[in-house]
Amino acid sequence: MMKKYEELAKDIVRHVGGETNVISLAHCITRLRFKLKDESKADTEYLKAREGVVTVIQSGGQYQVVIGNEVADVYDTVLEVSGIAGNAPKGGEEEEDKNLSPLDRFIDLISGVFQPVLSVLVATGMIKGFTALFMAVGLVDAKSGMAQMLNILGDMFFYFLPIFLGLTAARKFKMNEFTGMAIGAALVYPTVSAIMKGETLYTLFDGTIFQSAIHMELLGLPVILMNYASSVIPIIVAVWFGAKVEKAVAKVMSTMLKSFLTPFFTILIVVPLTFMVIGPVATWAGQIVGAAAMAIYNVSPAIAGLFIGAFWQVFVMFGLHWGLIPIMINNITVYGFDPLVVTYFGCSFAQIGVVLGIFLRTKDAKLKSLSLPAFISGIFGVTEPCIYGVTLPRKKYFIISCIGGAIGGALMALLSVKLFMFGGLGIFGYPTFIDTQTGDLSGMYGGMIASAVSFAFGLIVTAVLYKDAKPAAAAEKLTVIEEKDGRTAEREVIKAPLAGLLVALEDVADEAFATGVLGKGIAIDPSDGRVVAPADCTVMTLFPTAHAIGLITDKGTELLIHIGMDTVKLEGQHFTAKVKQGEHVKAGQTLIEFDAAAIRAAGYDVTTPVLVTNTDQYMDIVTVTGQEIKEEENLLTVIA
Repeated sequence: MMKKYEELAKDIVRHVGGETNVISLAHCITRLRFKLKDESKADTEYLKAREGVVTVIQSGGQYQVVIGNEVADVYDTVLEVSGIAGNAPKGGEEEEDKNLSPLDRFIDLISGVFQPVLSVLVATGMIKGFTALFMAVGLVDAKSGMAQMLNILGDMFFYFLPIFLGLTAARKFKMNEFTGMAIGAALVYPTVSAIMKGETLYTLFDGTIFQSAIHMELLGLPVILMNYASSVIPIIVAVWFGAKVEKAVAKVMSTMLKSFLTPFFTILIVVPLTFMVIGPVATWAGQIVGAAAMAIYNVSPAIAGLFIGAFWQVFVMFGLHWGLIPIMINNITVYGFDPLVVTYFGCSFAQIGVVLGIFLRTKDAKLKSLSLPAFISGIFGVTEPCIYGVTLPRKKYFIISCIGGAIGGALMALLSVKLFMFGGLGIFGYPTFIDTQTGDLSGMYGGMIASAVSFAFGLIVTAVLYKDAKPAAAAEKLTVIEEKDGRTAEREVIKAPLAGLLVALEDVADEAFATGVLGKGIAIDPSDGRVVAPADCTVMTLFPTAHAIGLITDKGTELLIHIGMDTVKLEGQHFTAKVKQGEHVKAGQTLIEFDAAAIRAAGYDVTTPVLVTNTDQYMDIVTVTGQEIKEEENLLTVIA
């Protein structure tokens, strides 16, 4: 187990309602995707504020905890520290599904089937893309052993995709996984292709779009054979039907014979029906979906690209992009390429352009430290750190990235860029635009142009418009109290956030506080269990354990109120937050409640430092004198 993630993993499980509230867990590139029995049991605000969690999204029937680039390690650790089974659902999913809307149900279905295989699909697609690039520029001879091996590595997964989707669909529909794989294997059985090349007995639906040559019959009935390699819809529908057959067979089968006779009868019924009815109908449905998508694209490619480019990041945030992924795969299966959904490609580049612009212009050290790794991550197409950490909290800049994505989407369409294979995200996506049949590189160049324009738009517009946000009411003049060395001294009076005995900071039993390295101020040994706002201010930081809070007053003073010494070890026990991070509060409003007696009984000192953390911006911090102070009496005066 990775010890560095153990505490985080346990905390996440605890605050999604515990193991018993988890139906299933999977992960994608940046997110833990929980299905919960009761989402109201999850403490969303706590998780959003928790260090190590970027944000939480509730969409598509999933409770998504966004982690970032370390999600795979956190996922593995969650599985190790809990009884949760990865991917496999626990009891109660059927009841949970009843509460989902039709849209949520569809999104949940698609994401559940495709999520587990996407990483390998992308990996093999990258191999295929770079192979096409190397052969197109002459680095690899198309007839060489290297080319043949790379083609095997690139094609193997996509060719046998029905087998892998048979597995994931079986998990989703609660069917025996190996039976689902067997149905998928039947669809790509090599002999089927040989039969299709043989004698044609007769033709069905002659002269229509459903025209089908019949090469074999079963019990006198025609079997419509098709090429199901790389197909998507037929196997999903077949496994859905198979799950119902399996359940029906299991009900009438004796316990002694159930283990082998259930799959026996399920395969015997489902596979022939798939070849005769399910497969052809699902294939025709896929062709209709592909034709509809192409029709939309053909009405106005630029408008279609503009729309997808503009809203793709919003779709991703709410998980709605899963509704478009099957169209992309279906288009590749039916036509050999996708020209529609691929228009999203410029979005990640617009996003990192905006983030780089913010990084170059901001004077906020914390924002700089956040922007740089987010930018690097975004280069490779992982933009959640950019979105949730940088642009979305600054809404104007998120909108700029959406506009940049829209411009890129329109350009992708106008330059006729097509996706010929799945592949990497970000800069690793360029080879996927190479025509694998002809080696034509024009699509790759078009993708480079579109993404460069999106990036440049985001960077330039942000660099021109960006200004660091000023604290609320920062323009309000403080009271002028004296002239000193030719400078105007200004002041703000900070009220006591809690009542109790005053303790000089140097007498606090913690060196970091006592030496003043965290800021100047004073401490209070509380007489009650409430912390109130010492001024009109904004909650800048609220620790997940609620033992400490960071504030910035409307006049710019930054404060830290830390309840007790080492109380973080209580992991939030005896503390209750009454406000949220980012909330603006009025002087005297309750921020945190705590049980001082219980904290002392647990062996902790409850002396509470109240610090001005931006001390270096002021000439002096003047503390009150005396032994005792009441809540909201004058405590500190900051002099600028």
